[in-house]
Amino acid sequence: MIAPGTGDTLHRLEDNRMRGPFLLPTSATLLCVFAAAGTTATAAPAARPPNFIVVFCDNLGYGDIGCFGSKKNRTPNLDRMAAEGMRLTSFYATSGVCTPSRASLMTGCYPRRVNMHEGDGGRVVLFPAARKGLHPDEITIAEVLKERGYATACIGKWHLGDQPPFLPTRQGFDLYFGIPYSDDMVGDRRPGWPPLPLMRGEKVVEAPADRDTLTRRYTEEAIRFITEHRDAPFIVYLPQAMPGSTQGGFASERFRGRSDNGIYGDTIEELDWSQGEILAALKRLELDQSTLVIWTSDNGTLNRRMGSNRPLSGWLGSTMEGAMRVPCIMRWPGKIPAGTTCDELCTTMDLLPTFARLAGAAPPGDRIVDGHDIWPLMSGQEGAESPYEAFFYYMMPQLQAVRSGKWKLHLPLEKKWISYGGRTKAAPARLYDVVADPGETKDLAEAHPEVVRRLRGLAERARADLGDVGRPGENQRPAAFVEAARPQTLTP
Repeated sequence: MIAPGTGDTLHRLEDNRMRGPFLLPTSATLLCVFAAAGTTATAAPAARPPNFIVVFCDNLGYGDIGCFGSKKNRTPNLDRMAAEGMRLTSFYATSGVCTPSRASLMTGCYPRRVNMHEGDGGRVVLFPAARKGLHPDEITIAEVLKERGYATACIGKWHLGDQPPFLPTRQGFDLYFGIPYSDDMVGDRRPGWPPLPLMRGEKVVEAPADRDTLTRRYTEEAIRFITEHRDAPFIVYLPQAMPGSTQGGFASERFRGRSDNGIYGDTIEELDWSQGEILAALKRLELDQSTLVIWTSDNGTLNRRMGSNRPLSGWLGSTMEGAMRVPCIMRWPGKIPAGTTCDELCTTMDLLPTFARLAGAAPPGDRIVDGHDIWPLMSGQEGAESPYEAFFYYMMPQLQAVRSGKWKLHLPLEKKWISYGGRTKAAPARLYDVVADPGETKDLAEAHPEVVRRLRGLAERARADLGDVGRPGENQRPAAFVEAARPQTLTP
């Protein structure tokens, strides 16, 4: 029993469960959203289900690695991974900022579905000692796999709540080693913020964390966990701290000053080294053929001097393509065809239902899950298409754009939200063919009024379901809050 008034006490906001942004679905709406019916049959379980490794970089741009067009950063391991697997070129995070995009990967849901589209007090993300966090009643990808006997590890940046009830150890992960929020949320930036904590389990083991060594230590920790659990199925969720939110980034002494792109390039080249070490460990442990590895980013880069989202438009903190379409590589020898590219729209929300299918499990059946089983796309099945009729782009509480097929409509808005709570002047409707024009340079709204009408209709359906500014969605679920939050600090 948790004593009232402590940081561990969950303030459930019971009154709000029946109204407003914390509305829970009724029994009539408890359903799971899947891909086409023909793609949801459970695969015949193997003697041992596959292992999963998900590397989720922080603020890395679409054009920051070689196999996605970079000429600045050397990424031979990632380029080889792409040659041995599949590049997904229309793969989306669900937000242009950190906390919402991570909530989607964990739950298979849009951030507004689980009320993680903004931080405590309406901030753009969760800050240190926030009262808010991912609700413990949400079912995470780790919890789905634990039901199938998986060992589970989260190694890296969490950013879904730094109070004890919200930590990875309370969300299905056996092991946690990492920082609980962004690398730039350090003690000297704002009164009340502690030195950046590095945690093992639920205890701070270093403060301030040595950011120069995080990539190396996360890699070592991941390989240690893989080695210890090589005889049973496992998932390693590796949300790298780099390139990070601090302008430039951090790299260990071995990589600092080595690239041709400043410290930002150093961080990316160390991330590439990390991926090479993990893939080499899988081969050494004879796990290569039984492990699905996914490498992607939580949103686009914010570094306009050294980073690149090319050929996409825009930067982190927006709903332009460069903020939310992210590089993605998937590799599973013998299962994912080597040297292939998938241009179909899919998202981080799809990992939970896809992993569930491959592990012989099922997504949660008592709630809406927005993601789809995309194994037909990943395995290169002939004729496989995106399971999305529409994909919705939110900035904090505001629905700003919708994509359906090749078309993306930026909705007409009287006041358009931008990151960190600011608002711009009215924005007109703009329509782009983001397949032919990923830079969003040629507005086709006047030439295709019928497409504009159709996409505006899809947007209205999203507003009813998920909500919009000043409009709760019919099928949102609550985040959770603690009564009082305390900073995570190093104690004797």
